[in-house]
Amino acid sequence: MKLSDLATVIRSKNAGPFELTFDVLFATHDDFERVVRSEVLSAAKFAELFQISLSDVISVVEFEPALAIKVTIKRSRSSGAFGETDVYGAQQHAPLLSLEIPD
Repeated sequence: MKLSDLATVIRSKNAGPFELTFDVLFATHDDFERVVRSEVLSAAKFAELFQISLSDVISVVEFEPALAIKVTIKRSRSSGAFGETDVYGAQQHAPLLSLEIPD
């Protein structure tokens, strides 16, 4: 099953000019727990998926009361810098959509 099948919201956005944040929200506690248990959104897996250094993953927060996972990373280029292609950071979540979640 894909992450996009389990999550109700998958989005990315700027967290200031030098960081991006990714939000993954779930409708049910079971779906949230399944993804947390799978560790596919761990810092190491996130770094691998986005081809960044582990040290560029600032935080991974699993917030059970909201059934949400938030991951914050350093941007490779600051928002609006020359050569930067997504000034709002709103298109960076695409690799998460087809992420496979094991049973």
